Amino acid sequence: MKTVVTSVCLLAASSSMALAAGHGNCAAGLTLDENVLTIATGNPAYYPWVLNDAPEAGEGFEAAVAYAIASELGFEADAVTWVRTSFDEAIQPGAKNFDFNIQQYSITPEREQMVDFSLPYYTSAMAVLTTQGVVDAGATASLDSLKGLIWGADANTTALPMLTEIVAPEKDPLLYGDNTDVTAAMQAGQIDAALFDLPTALYLSAVVVEGGVILGQFPAERSDNPDTFGLLFEEGNPLRDCVNAAITALTESGKLAEIEATWLQDATGVPVIE
Repeated sequence: MKTVVTSVCLLAASSSMALAAGHGNCAAGLTLDENVLTIATGNPAYYPWVLNDAPEAGEGFEAAVAYAIASELGFEADAVTWVRTSFDEAIQPGAKNFDFNIQQYSITPEREQMVDFSLPYYTSAMAVLTTQGVVDAGATASLDSLKGLIWGADANTTALPMLTEIVAPEKDPLLYGDNTDVTAAMQAGQIDAALFDLPTALYLSAVVVEGGVILGQFPAERSDNPDTFGLLFEEGNPLRDCVNAAITALTESGKLAEIEATWLQDATGVPVIE
């Protein structure tokens, strides 16, 4: 009888431990290296996504999200390793050297033909980046004012369809190969404004574009298809289901919203464009 009772107690304890492990058991055997979670980010990685280009510190919105997901999956911080990739390199089909990549990837049907994405971990407002000279010339945070500006856009991002959908400028936007070219064109006076997700616009206005100003923001709900960011996986990676469960748990607990408030709170001062 004592043996039976002891066995039952051990079984109950084992079940409790399994439940306490959250989604940790789900990821067992699904990572590139056993008992290690390999996460990729940009090279370099920028504020406010990652502070000081040091994702291992867990500071910055995406670094904090990555470690929260890792914890939910059952990985301690010292079991997380980081690798670097370019944005375009990681989005190509084929084998990956990471378990997932967190690098402001907008989830689009076109990209989903080449890679897999998690559930969204962030839904972004879009912001209008311009310069103080344009503001001094009379530009305001109104649609009528925005329509008359000369716009630029990266032809490869979701900013272009959103610009057409929301602003509908009077002149066709000038198209560029990447966002570096867009900001260079702005500094050269070739364009007046461009759309970026709000955290990126905050960084560009403070660090990259001389005299940069954020004219205003469009809330995510203003667009029929708001920009949503997902973790990027090699197509068919079974780890995605475990990560989706982790993201759902973090969303329902309020932890994701808490991380967003901590690392993106500076965005609250940007006026809303009506």
